[in-house]
Amino acid sequence: MTTDLSAYANDNGIRFFLFNFTDLFGMQRAKLVPASAAGDMQKSGAGFAGFAAWLDMTPAHPDMFVMPDAASVIQLPWKPEVAWVAGDPWMEGAPVAQAPRNVLKSLMARAAQSNMVLMTGVEPEFHLIDADGTDISDARDIQEKPCYDQSALMRRYDVISDICQTMESLGWGPYQNDHEDANGQFEINWDYSDALTTADRHAFFKFMVKAIAENHGLRATFMPKPFANLTGNGCHAHISLWNLDRTQNLFAGPDAMGLSPACYHFLGGLMAHGQGICAISNPTVNSYKRINAPRTQSGATWSPSSVTYGGNNRTHMVRIPDKGRIEFRLADGAANPYLLVSAILAAGLDGIEKETDPGKRLDIDMYAEPHKARGAKKLPFNLLDAIRAFERDKTLAAALGAEFSTAFVKLKTEEWTRYTHHLTSWERDHTLDC
Repeated sequence: MTTDLSAYANDNGIRFFLFNFTDLFGMQRAKLVPASAAGDMQKSGAGFAGFAAWLDMTPAHPDMFVMPDAASVIQLPWKPEVAWVAGDPWMEGAPVAQAPRNVLKSLMARAAQSNMVLMTGVEPEFHLIDADGTDISDARDIQEKPCYDQSALMRRYDVISDICQTMESLGWGPYQNDHEDANGQFEINWDYSDALTTADRHAFFKFMVKAIAENHGLRATFMPKPFANLTGNGCHAHISLWNLDRTQNLFAGPDAMGLSPACYHFLGGLMAHGQGICAISNPTVNSYKRINAPRTQSGATWSPSSVTYGGNNRTHMVRIPDKGRIEFRLADGAANPYLLVSAILAAGLDGIEKETDPGKRLDIDMYAEPHKARGAKKLPFNLLDAIRAFERDKTLAAALGAEFSTAFVKLKTEEWTRYTHHLTSWERDHTLDC
């Protein structure tokens, strides 16, 4: 039964709703709708000008209406008179095909036709930094290997526990918090769910972490590589495929790794489309400072550089951490929550349909022995390379939808062009006296 937002407001003391959608660049857009108007707007949608967000539209386009998905509603624990609700953009009576949440819903519907649902869990790393963004917030967090540093974790106990308790109150099942591999970097893990629920929670998580950090006088960033010498912010995705009633894990199998033939075919799809996925999973100029980085202060980047998979080995693009699931380690903190799992699902379904062979599992250290991975495809070196790889991958682009793929390539190419027009201090340092 669809939740009536007016009744929800009355029952929970809600004064305003954030009618939310996520654009192509992962930016969350919203209108603040008074509870008194929520009932009518639940039927008609909140109006937006698509050109004003990162969507491939012009000022001449008609109104875009975001239809709230009431099942996603979340009351803000830190501001309980406000509730957030994810929405789906529509225009002229039809879903906007380039809108990221609509892309994911379309792919999940396609999987459902084969009695399959993608289940995902994500691990979005973030840094807690000072308010002006110039440095980490804890001047004492200086260990060369700061991962799991108990003292540094406890110096940020107030903000981390606040975030975790907020997640507990929402019923997400957070189960551990840790200081990550970079100074000032943290990660909070919570229970997995179906891909759409996880994507909604991922989007809300980024909003929530930033808001709570601000309440503590800090700033949170998911930027892939905010500091040149430190490990960047990844967003690892744990993946399994289940039947629709979620009684059978279709990735669980009898082989030595505990995986099924369907899982290996899904993995084959990720291997086949790994280079094309990169523009989606690593969508910014800065992303390529993380996956093509030299060793960081801690001794490792913890990010892949080639399209490979291994067992319980964190140097590969895909890891097999346990029976019945795989971990996609390529993505970073800038990844769009909806597009990330859309690209994974599109590639995996193609692998299953074609029974794609993922190739041999490489049980080698890809940081120390990359030369042993003969024939392994390299990941794109920069955003332009990634965009071109996505354009070349006609199968992936078609699975994500022509309208989306055309819009994404256009806007990301424009972003790259704007970047190339920027004069950097490095250029001046190396060329001023030429």
